[in-house]
Amino acid sequence: MGRDPDAYEVVALTGCKNPARLADLAILHRAKLAVVADQESYAELKSALAGTGIEAAAGQKALLDAASRPADWVMAAIVGAAGLKPTLRAVRQGTATALANKECLVSAGTIFMAEVAKHGTTLLPVDSEHSAALQAMIGTAPERIERVCLTASGGPFRTWSLEQMANAGPEQALKHPNWSMGAKVTIDSATLMNKGLELLEAHHLFALPPEKLDALVHPQSIVHCLVHMSDGAVIAQLSCPDMRTPIAYSLAWPERMHVPNKRLDLAEIGSLTFEVPDPDRFPALRLAKEVLAAGGSAGTVLNAANEVAVAAFLEKRLGFLGIAGLVESTLAACADLIAVTPQTADDVLEIDEEARRRARGWLPRFA
Repeated sequence: MGRDPDAYEVVALTGCKNPARLADLAILHRAKLAVVADQESYAELKSALAGTGIEAAAGQKALLDAASRPADWVMAAIVGAAGLKPTLRAVRQGTATALANKECLVSAGTIFMAEVAKHGTTLLPVDSEHSAALQAMIGTAPERIERVCLTASGGPFRTWSLEQMANAGPEQALKHPNWSMGAKVTIDSATLMNKGLELLEAHHLFALPPEKLDALVHPQSIVHCLVHMSDGAVIAQLSCPDMRTPIAYSLAWPERMHVPNKRLDLAEIGSLTFEVPDPDRFPALRLAKEVLAAGGSAGTVLNAANEVAVAAFLEKRLGFLGIAGLVESTLAACADLIAVTPQTADDVLEIDEEARRRARGWLPRFA
């Protein structure tokens, strides 16, 4: 948008706790409204926008109102369960929603996709793997797709032993070999939980049964998805690891736009390799597959427990291998929650909160 400002009109921008940066972006992109989730940041945001003509607001209600403002395209990128209700508001406009929030599908996939269908919304995945799958499946009848395989870099610990991983701290886990991402997603990539969550997302996005979904470790992060067809063909989407590519694809849909990122040179790369994920060193992927098969509210519990575990690891209150251990124990302790089929977003958030409470209760046993 910054390269072609006349092509876009920015209705609203939202942020969490950085009012100065939010104000800068709102002014740069000539937004009509800027909303900060943190109520205590409102005064600073309002002051920074004084005289610009840009409306300032704060709090959860303001976020929901922003998501409800008429727009042709909404990027839903609020992290965590907090993004569920605003994204549902955006979906109910019946236009285009670019989805960069995992929890909407992992925790509330059935409810969320029902709203997408009800309102005729164009849902555009922004994760590189799901964007790649969407591109590879264009023009193919669903029954002709035999398998969708998402790729994972393997993270910084791809070749580490269990003993080495047991002694790894946040400093090592945050050193992703290919992508620049936030701390939570980077740790999820190190455990391969990120790939497990993406399998759950793909299940809902593309209405694919668990047996048609798989993951491969691909250290170069060039092939983002492989779609196996019924005639034996495999369609892959390739690009350099740069989130500008899938974001631009969702923004220009159904066309394409120019992006000044690095062009792929396969001769320079030389070789592309693939490995089967090691279930012993990366049990998070196994847990996610079990959750995918279980259905119910298992995804909600998985996501909640993982967020608690990753936060504890980043605070050095939990070892790296304890992340998957805490998630597995929480899943086992939440059979009653998993058996519940939520009917509304509020139901999902209640289950999410209870699962987090139980995960925190298990935490001292893994410290």
